[in-house]
Amino acid sequence: MMNFITAPLIVGFICLGIYALFELFVRRKERLLIIEKISERMDISDLGKKLSFPSYCLPRFSFNSLKTGCLLMGIGFGILVGFFCNLIIAANRSSLDFDDVYDVVSSAYGASVLLFGGLGLVIAFIIEIKMKKKEDK
Repeated sequence: MMNFITAPLIVGFICLGIYALFELFVRRKERLLIIEKISERMDISDLGKKLSFPSYCLPRFSFNSLKTGCLLMGIGFGILVGFFCNLIIAANRSSLDFDDVYDVVSSAYGASVLLFGGLGLVIAFIIEIKMKKKEDK
């Protein structure tokens, strides 16, 4: 059904995995260098004076669940719109060949999923901005 998107999706996941692996090793080396520099400049007796724990009493909001929820709702709505587009195409099938119908159906599903998934993320971003403005007041 959506064969046009599988190859770029697989290549994207592979590139993302390789990038994440390299970033993991680079971060580890950077952190070790920072720890070495701090240990050279800092005396252990001063550590007790400067050590403070973060305050956990302040509410911190994470918008990951909002983003994920809006994305999944957008994808679901996109699949639904693609289904209705395919019903319209099936009703007018007399003028199309079978190969044309398959291409139109797959492009309708793919385009509607991507469009409404992106729209869901934009809506999550707008909600996040409004919540941050309300929090600042």
